[in-house]
Amino acid sequence: MKTFMLKKLHIMKTDNHDGKDIALIDGLIINREDNDNYWLIEAYIEKSYKDFFQKLKENEEELLLEVKISKENNKPAMFTTHIIEINDIGENMNVLFKGIIVEKS
Repeated sequence: MKTFMLKKLHIMKTDNHDGKDIALIDGLIINREDNDNYWLIEAYIEKSYKDFFQKLKENEEELLLEVKISKENNKPAMFTTHIIEINDIGENMNVLFKGIIVEKS
């Protein structure tokens, strides 16, 4: 596995919800290097996003994420994901996504 810093997170617009920039406190992105090419994305964020992410998780929506890895001036990468877990951590929370990287067209 390889671990990188998550520098930017944007939930892309779909028919079911508007796009949304997520202000990160911190975050990690992990290439699991498994046969299915899955990545894990952890966003450590303020609890003000909790209702937004709870609705997405309850609806079991597939989410298209645009992220920046390691440095903010890197080109964004796109991932097709779903939320696997939401956790309260003190005054904040984290959201865990599992997905695959996709080519931009």
